[in-house]
Amino acid sequence: MPDLVLWDIDHTLMATRGLGGQLWAAAFEQVTGVALRKQADVTGSTERVILRETARLHDLPYSDELFTRFADALGTLHVRRAAELRERGHALPGAAAVLAALADHGVRQSVVTGNVRQAAEVKLAVFGLDSYLELGDGAYGEDGDERPELLRVALARADVPAAAAVFLGDTPADIAGGLAAGVRVVGVATGRTPAAELRDAGAHAVLDGLADTGRVLAAIGA
Repeated sequence: MPDLVLWDIDHTLMATRGLGGQLWAAAFEQVTGVALRKQADVTGSTERVILRETARLHDLPYSDELFTRFADALGTLHVRRAAELRERGHALPGAAAVLAALADHGVRQSVVTGNVRQAAEVKLAVFGLDSYLELGDGAYGEDGDERPELLRVALARADVPAAAAVFLGDTPADIAGGLAAGVRVVGVATGRTPAAELRDAGAHAVLDGLADTGRVLAAIGA
């Protein structure tokens, strides 16, 4: 049984049904004064990287100060529109049951996500998933650029060695990040990446979804 299970959020535990993109565009325009024309590829990236590359697409200068203002704006927008997020989005089938089952087994859980922390906390709260997670042990978009860095931050915060942790995610970037950090990686084919591609990326196990709690626990090793 692992000491720590770490979860990606978007398309692994939940779907926001397009609202996340709308909030991102609104925050971008708020802090840059420029309407979003095109967003950099978001698959498996962190908000810091997405903002930097999107600013470049708009011929705008990027700075850490810009990211800080963007993170504050994006988090605030999630708070203000939490009710809409609850109405439009949803936790993926089986997500709450798996989190609850792991909690019943005494397994500590947190998140590793490219989301800024406030946005992540709002998403998890509106879908009733936050009570199963030790969010202080997680890592977020403010903590680095790439998945391996975020995973190492989370492991350090939880004081758990990589060999005793499992990470679940839905993209090849999640798989590559987990492998680079030395944790067991479970691919969940609930996003845009098919199961075969997650398997080819090197995932130790691949799931079609989270609906079968027993199968998920077996893949995790709990």
